[in-house]
Amino acid sequence: MPLRGNEDHHITTEQAKALIQNYRRHAGPNDHKCGFFGRAVLEQILAQPGCIGIRAYYARHEDGSNTLVLVGVDGAEKDMTAGTLAQNYQPCPPYCDPTSTFQL
Repeated sequence: MPLRGNEDHHITTEQAKALIQNYRRHAGPNDHKCGFFGRAVLEQILAQPGCIGIRAYYARHEDGSNTLVLVGVDGAEKDMTAGTLAQNYQPCPPYCDPTSTFQL
């Protein structure tokens, strides 16, 4: 099925909790719980001509810590590597929401 940019990615809060719990059961003690990307960089990626969405690549820093690399995807399902790329999310901890339903 080709990518169009309007795929349904919605899940329920309960489904999200189950996925997060599964990750945390297998995560190491120093793994991040989540990461924050600011709106500005997401909008920059999505504003690129022809961009229909964002692909997230799992990645690792030299020190062994995990990160994500975000890249725009065009209508031909190709990574827009010559455009805006992002990584270095703000990790949790310390940038956590202690009141979140997902802070299990």
